[in-house]
Amino acid sequence: MAAAEEEVGGLVFHPMDQFIVKPLFGDGPISWYTPTNAMLWMALSALAVIALLVFGTRGRAIVPSRSQSIAELTYGMVRKMVEDITGKEGLKYFPYVMTLFCFILFANALALLPMSFSPTSQIAVTAVLAFMVFFFVTILGFVKNGSHFLGLFWVSSAPAAMRPVLAIIELISYFVRPVSHSIRLAGNIMAGHAVMKVFAAFAAVVALAPVSILAIVGVYALEVLVVTIQAYVFTILTCVYLKDALHPGH
Repeated sequence: MAAAEEEVGGLVFHPMDQFIVKPLFGDGPISWYTPTNAMLWMALSALAVIALLVFGTRGRAIVPSRSQSIAELTYGMVRKMVEDITGKEGLKYFPYVMTLFCFILFANALALLPMSFSPTSQIAVTAVLAFMVFFFVTILGFVKNGSHFLGLFWVSSAPAAMRPVLAIIELISYFVRPVSHSIRLAGNIMAGHAVMKVFAAFAAVVALAPVSILAIVGVYALEVLVVTIQAYVFTILTCVYLKDALHPGH
Protein backbone atom coordinates (compact mmCIF):
# COMPACT_ATOMS: atom_id res chain seq x y z
CA MET A 1 0.00 0.00 0.00
CA ALA A 2 2.78 2.41 0.94
CA ALA A 3 4.68 1.52 -2.23
CA ALA A 4 1.61 2.23 -4.32
CA GLU A 5 1.23 5.64 -2.71
CA GLU A 6 4.86 6.49 -3.42
CA GLU A 7 4.48 5.47 -7.08
CA VAL A 8 1.59 7.89 -7.54
CA GLY A 9 3.75 10.93 -6.99
CA GLY A 10 6.12 10.40 -4.09
CA LEU A 11 4.26 12.93 -1.92
CA VAL A 12 2.57 11.11 0.94
CA PHE A 13 1.35 12.98 4.02
CA HIS A 14 -1.38 12.59 6.59
CA PRO A 15 -2.32 15.99 8.05
CA MET A 16 -4.77 14.49 10.55
CA ASP A 17 -2.17 12.23 12.20
CA GLN A 18 -1.10 15.14 14.41
CA PHE A 19 -4.42 14.94 16.26
CA ILE A 20 -4.06 11.29 17.31
CA VAL A 21 -3.96 10.85 21.08
CA LYS A 22 -1.02 8.59 21.93
CA PRO A 23 0.36 7.18 25.19
CA LEU A 24 3.52 8.88 26.41
CA PHE A 25 5.18 5.58 27.21
CA GLY A 26 4.94 2.55 24.96
CA ASP A 27 2.36 1.77 22.30
CA GLY A 28 -0.25 -0.13 24.29
CA PRO A 29 -3.97 0.60 24.57
CA ILE A 30 -5.12 3.83 26.20
CA SER A 31 -7.09 3.58 29.44
CA TRP A 32 -8.50 6.37 31.59
CA TYR A 33 -5.32 6.39 33.70
CA THR A 34 -2.82 6.21 30.79
CA PRO A 35 -0.58 9.30 30.49
CA THR A 36 -1.05 10.66 26.97
CA ASN A 37 0.23 13.53 24.85
CA ALA A 38 -3.08 15.31 25.36
CA MET A 39 -2.72 15.01 29.13
CA LEU A 40 0.86 16.30 28.98
CA TRP A 41 0.01 19.44 27.03
CA MET A 42 -3.05 20.19 29.16
CA ALA A 43 -0.82 19.95 32.23
CA LEU A 44 1.73 22.26 30.60
CA SER A 45 -1.05 24.73 29.82
CA ALA A 46 -2.16 24.71 33.45
CA LEU A 47 1.43 25.21 34.61
CA ALA A 48 1.84 28.11 32.17
CA VAL A 49 -1.24 29.79 33.63
CA ILE A 50 0.12 29.34 37.15
CA ALA A 51 3.52 30.67 36.09
CA LEU A 52 1.97 33.82 34.63
CA LEU A 53 -0.68 34.62 37.24
CA VAL A 54 1.11 33.43 40.39
CA PHE A 55 4.84 33.63 39.85
CA GLY A 56 4.67 36.41 37.26
CA THR A 57 2.85 38.74 39.67
CA ARG A 58 4.56 37.65 42.88
CA GLY A 59 6.66 40.82 43.14
CA ARG A 60 3.68 43.20 42.65
CA ALA A 61 6.06 45.99 41.72
CA ILE A 62 4.86 49.56 41.19
CA VAL A 63 6.75 49.49 37.90
CA PRO A 64 5.56 46.10 36.63
CA SER A 65 7.70 43.59 34.81
CA ARG A 66 6.63 42.21 31.45
CA SER A 67 4.99 39.15 32.98
CA GLN A 68 3.19 41.26 35.57
CA SER A 69 1.97 43.65 32.87
CA ILE A 70 0.60 40.77 30.77
CA ALA A 71 -1.09 39.22 33.80
CA GLU A 72 -2.66 42.54 34.85
CA LEU A 73 -3.86 43.32 31.32
CA THR A 74 -5.40 39.86 31.02
CA TYR A 75 -7.03 40.19 34.43
CA GLY A 76 -8.44 43.62 33.60
CA MET A 77 -9.74 42.59 30.18
CA VAL A 78 -11.59 39.50 31.40
CA ARG A 79 -12.95 41.29 34.48
CA LYS A 80 -14.32 44.12 32.33
CA MET A 81 -15.85 41.58 29.96
CA VAL A 82 -17.65 39.82 32.80
CA GLU A 83 -18.87 43.09 34.34
CA ASP A 84 -20.04 44.60 31.04
CA ILE A 85 -22.04 41.52 30.02
CA THR A 86 -23.36 40.14 33.32
CA GLY A 87 -23.29 43.24 35.53
CA LYS A 88 -21.85 43.61 39.02
CA GLU A 89 -23.68 40.48 40.14
CA GLY A 90 -21.63 38.36 37.77
CA LEU A 91 -18.26 39.42 39.19
CA LYS A 92 -18.45 36.73 41.88
CA TYR A 93 -18.07 34.18 39.08
CA PHE A 94 -15.09 36.00 37.54
CA PRO A 95 -12.49 33.45 38.82
CA TYR A 96 -14.19 30.66 36.89
CA VAL A 97 -14.39 32.71 33.67
CA MET A 98 -10.78 33.86 34.08
CA THR A 99 -9.61 30.26 34.52
CA LEU A 100 -11.44 29.18 31.37
CA PHE A 101 -9.97 31.99 29.29
CA CYS A 102 -6.39 31.49 30.45
CA PHE A 103 -6.45 27.71 30.07
CA ILE A 104 -7.89 27.83 26.54
CA LEU A 105 -5.53 30.65 25.53
CA PHE A 106 -2.41 28.83 26.70
CA ALA A 107 -3.57 25.46 25.34
CA ASN A 108 -4.10 27.08 21.94
CA ALA A 109 -0.82 29.02 22.04
CA LEU A 110 1.41 26.15 23.19
CA ALA A 111 0.01 24.03 20.36
CA LEU A 112 1.82 26.32 17.91
CA LEU A 113 5.19 25.13 19.17
CA PRO A 114 7.01 22.58 17.00
CA MET A 115 6.37 18.93 17.97
CA SER A 116 3.57 20.00 20.30
CA PHE A 117 0.01 18.68 20.61
CA SER A 118 -3.22 20.67 20.59
CA PRO A 119 -5.62 19.48 23.31
CA THR A 120 -8.27 22.00 22.21
CA SER A 121 -8.43 20.29 18.81
CA GLN A 122 -9.99 17.32 20.61
CA ILE A 123 -13.78 17.49 20.82
CA ALA A 124 -13.57 15.44 24.04
CA VAL A 125 -11.68 18.30 25.70
CA THR A 126 -13.77 21.18 24.35
CA ALA A 127 -17.01 19.28 25.03
CA VAL A 128 -16.06 18.87 28.69
CA LEU A 129 -15.37 22.60 28.95
CA ALA A 130 -18.62 23.47 27.16
CA PHE A 131 -20.80 21.09 29.18
CA MET A 132 -19.24 22.35 32.41
CA VAL A 133 -20.40 25.85 31.43
CA PHE A 134 -23.82 24.52 30.37
CA PHE A 135 -24.52 22.64 33.60
CA PHE A 136 -23.08 25.44 35.72
CA VAL A 137 -25.27 28.18 34.24
CA THR A 138 -28.36 25.95 34.15
CA ILE A 139 -28.05 24.97 37.82
CA LEU A 140 -27.22 28.57 38.73
CA GLY A 141 -30.26 29.81 36.83
CA PHE A 142 -32.64 27.57 38.78
CA VAL A 143 -30.91 28.25 42.12
CA LYS A 144 -31.05 32.02 41.60
CA ASN A 145 -34.46 32.32 39.97
CA GLY A 146 -36.37 29.11 40.64
CA SER A 147 -39.13 28.48 38.12
CA HIS A 148 -38.73 32.05 36.81
CA PHE A 149 -35.65 30.79 34.98
CA LEU A 150 -38.04 29.15 32.51
CA GLY A 151 -38.93 32.68 31.42
CA LEU A 152 -35.77 32.48 29.34
CA PHE A 153 -37.73 30.30 26.90
CA TRP A 154 -40.97 32.29 26.93
CA VAL A 155 -40.90 35.32 24.61
CA SER A 156 -43.56 37.43 26.30
CA SER A 157 -43.12 40.30 23.83
CA ALA A 158 -44.19 38.10 20.89
CA PRO A 159 -47.81 37.60 19.79
CA ALA A 160 -49.63 35.07 21.94
CA ALA A 161 -50.12 32.59 19.08
CA MET A 162 -46.38 32.57 18.36
CA ARG A 163 -45.15 32.10 21.92
CA PRO A 164 -45.45 28.28 22.12
CA VAL A 165 -43.60 27.88 18.80
CA LEU A 166 -40.89 30.31 19.89
CA ALA A 167 -40.63 28.51 23.23
CA ILE A 168 -39.83 25.24 21.43
CA ILE A 169 -37.25 27.00 19.25
CA GLU A 170 -35.67 28.68 22.29
CA LEU A 171 -35.57 25.36 24.16
CA ILE A 172 -33.86 23.57 21.26
CA SER A 173 -31.35 26.38 20.79
CA TYR A 174 -30.57 26.30 24.53
CA PHE A 175 -29.70 22.59 24.50
CA VAL A 176 -27.65 23.04 21.32
CA ARG A 177 -25.44 25.60 23.09
CA PRO A 178 -22.80 23.18 24.43
CA VAL A 179 -22.56 21.48 21.03
CA SER A 180 -21.89 24.69 19.12
CA HIS A 181 -19.74 26.00 21.98
CA SER A 182 -17.41 23.00 21.79
CA ILE A 183 -17.39 22.35 18.04
CA ARG A 184 -16.55 25.98 17.23
CA LEU A 185 -13.35 25.88 19.28
CA ALA A 186 -12.20 22.39 18.27
CA GLY A 187 -13.07 22.89 14.61
CA ASN A 188 -11.19 26.17 14.22
CA ILE A 189 -8.06 24.90 15.95
CA MET A 190 -8.07 21.61 14.03
CA ALA A 191 -8.60 23.33 10.68
CA GLY A 192 -5.70 25.74 11.18
CA HIS A 193 -3.25 23.04 12.19
CA ALA A 194 -4.33 20.77 9.33
CA VAL A 195 -3.79 23.55 6.77
CA MET A 196 -0.31 24.24 8.13
CA LYS A 197 0.52 20.53 7.90
CA VAL A 198 -0.61 20.41 4.27
CA PHE A 199 1.53 23.40 3.28
CA ALA A 200 4.48 21.95 5.21
CA ALA A 201 4.23 18.73 3.20
CA PHE A 202 4.44 20.65 -0.08
CA ALA A 203 7.65 22.32 1.14
CA ALA A 204 9.42 19.05 0.33
CA VAL A 205 8.79 19.68 -3.37
CA VAL A 206 11.63 21.90 -4.63
CA ALA A 207 9.48 23.72 -7.19
CA LEU A 208 6.77 24.50 -4.62
CA ALA A 209 9.01 25.14 -1.61
CA PRO A 210 9.14 29.01 -1.80
CA VAL A 211 5.37 29.32 -2.19
CA SER A 212 4.77 26.71 0.49
CA ILE A 213 7.05 28.45 2.99
CA LEU A 214 5.32 31.79 2.39
CA ALA A 215 1.95 30.10 2.85
CA ILE A 216 3.08 28.51 6.12
CA VAL A 217 4.25 31.89 7.45
CA GLY A 218 0.93 33.48 6.50
CA VAL A 219 -1.19 30.70 8.00
CA TYR A 220 0.96 30.65 11.16
CA ALA A 221 0.48 34.41 11.59
CA LEU A 222 -3.26 33.90 11.16
CA GLU A 223 -3.23 31.09 13.71
CA VAL A 224 -1.58 33.40 16.27
CA LEU A 225 -4.69 35.56 15.96
CA VAL A 226 -7.05 32.58 15.91
CA VAL A 227 -5.74 31.12 19.18
CA THR A 228 -6.53 34.40 20.95
CA ILE A 229 -9.82 35.03 19.18
CA GLN A 230 -11.14 31.54 19.90
CA ALA A 231 -10.29 31.85 23.60
CA TYR A 232 -12.04 35.23 23.62
CA VAL A 233 -15.12 33.90 21.78
CA PHE A 234 -15.45 30.90 24.12
CA THR A 235 -15.18 33.23 27.12
CA ILE A 236 -17.58 35.88 25.89
CA LEU A 237 -20.19 33.22 25.08
CA THR A 238 -19.74 31.88 28.61
CA CYS A 239 -20.46 35.39 29.91
CA VAL A 240 -23.58 35.64 27.72
CA TYR A 241 -24.86 32.30 29.06
CA LEU A 242 -24.05 33.44 32.59
CA LYS A 243 -26.07 36.62 31.99
CA ASP A 244 -29.06 34.49 30.94
CA ALA A 245 -28.78 32.53 34.17
CA LEU A 246 -28.63 35.68 36.31
CA HIS A 247 -31.21 37.70 34.37
CA PRO A 248 -33.60 35.34 32.54
CA GLY A 249 -36.61 36.48 30.60
CA HIS A 250 -37.04 38.48 27.42
